[in-house]
Amino acid sequence: MNFIRSFYIHNIFFRYLAILSGCFVLSYWVKPLYPIAWLLTLLLIGLFLFDIFLLYAPGQNIKAERKLPKKLSNSDINPIKITFETRYGFRTYVSIIDELPVQFQKRDFDFKTSLIKGEKKQFEYEVRPVDRGEYIFGNLIVFASSPLRIIKRKYSFQKDQMVPVYPSIIQMQQYDFLAISKRLTTIGLKKIRRIGHTQEFEQIKEYVQGDDIRTLNWKATAKQHQLMVNQYQDEKSQPIYSIIDTGRVMKMPFNELKLLDYSINSCLAFSNVTLKRNDKTGLIAFSKNIETYVPAVQKITHLNTILEKLYNIGTAFTDSDFGLLYGHIKRKITHRSLLLLYTNFEHISALRRQLPYLLAMAKKHVLVVIFFENSELEKLIHTDAEDMQAIYHKTIAEKFSLDKKLMQKELEKYGIQTILTKPEELTIKAINKYLEIKARGIL
Repeated sequence: MNFIRSFYIHNIFFRYLAILSGCFVLSYWVKPLYPIAWLLTLLLIGLFLFDIFLLYAPGQNIKAERKLPKKLSNSDINPIKITFETRYGFRTYVSIIDELPVQFQKRDFDFKTSLIKGEKKQFEYEVRPVDRGEYIFGNLIVFASSPLRIIKRKYSFQKDQMVPVYPSIIQMQQYDFLAISKRLTTIGLKKIRRIGHTQEFEQIKEYVQGDDIRTLNWKATAKQHQLMVNQYQDEKSQPIYSIIDTGRVMKMPFNELKLLDYSINSCLAFSNVTLKRNDKTGLIAFSKNIETYVPAVQKITHLNTILEKLYNIGTAFTDSDFGLLYGHIKRKITHRSLLLLYTNFEHISALRRQLPYLLAMAKKHVLVVIFFENSELEKLIHTDAEDMQAIYHKTIAEKFSLDKKLMQKELEKYGIQTILTKPEELTIKAINKYLEIKARGIL
């Protein structure tokens, strides 16, 4: 039974059959060709049996292995490695098919190469998931054939390997490195001019050229007989909360990724940066109910808790209850905190319905409302209109784009911080706003 399941005819065999058929047809007119055609047929049958012996002889086989990471990173390019080797005593031609998870909708995977005896090879391909969850890889299939290429033997390895797709760990690690090395400005984060001091004293040190002379400590200077200055640092252990709206407005996709997933990826990278800068970080996800609440904690291991919570967040098809969110924040978050609210408003009337709750939250906390530009509309606005229908579409697109800017002005009028951003620029702008708030001592 295993023999039948692994036995396949090579495509080249059918070419041999076509040649034989041609010989028999021509022999109708060229009589001497008839016995030659039969000799070729017997030769092909002999080679067919010999090829079976070559591929199915004991101790002759192919080994292959798919190397998956423990977790795949959502919206990022993830490398997958495949290693394989041959134990056949002749040059082996292989065709490798990896059965990718159904989420990728890819059915044309095929890698071809050849190996000599004992040779081990490796190749790498890339996948880009756009949904969180469990991804199941099917069989890793290898078809092996000899130099005769009459038949193929099928090998199957590692059926149904499962790997979870988590929020963008790669993006988080990128910003993590830049935060540690203090090089966040290299990726587009603007350098914020500090206004005054951030209140938290760190140490007294010797004056060096460039230090602010307003920080001179005269008592220490008199004792040491040289200029000494006070050194200050950013206030630490301040509570920072990422609040993610999981309602229907966050299901809108851009570049195959939903607004919710852009927000989740940003939240993970942002939380990592805040923890590395010694602030507390927490998480709230809400729609009709408070689906997730993680109190703000200042422990680097707390990031694992946030990662697991973000992995399980999903969108709903209902409108979100901002009144419920305000009530939850009032009960649970008693200290003044920085609240980054990831949501979206497509019309100014939608914003005005929620404005009383946003104002109530902003009275006690520093609230930053993050919503999104419709980048598809921006493309339409900058496209030349060639007929009346195109003019109509362009006018409507400009109206929606103007509404977004009016919403931003409306919130700023009441003193609420805002970020209006393209989805792909979300993380940079969120971290930039956090650094700005910290530098200006607003929190």
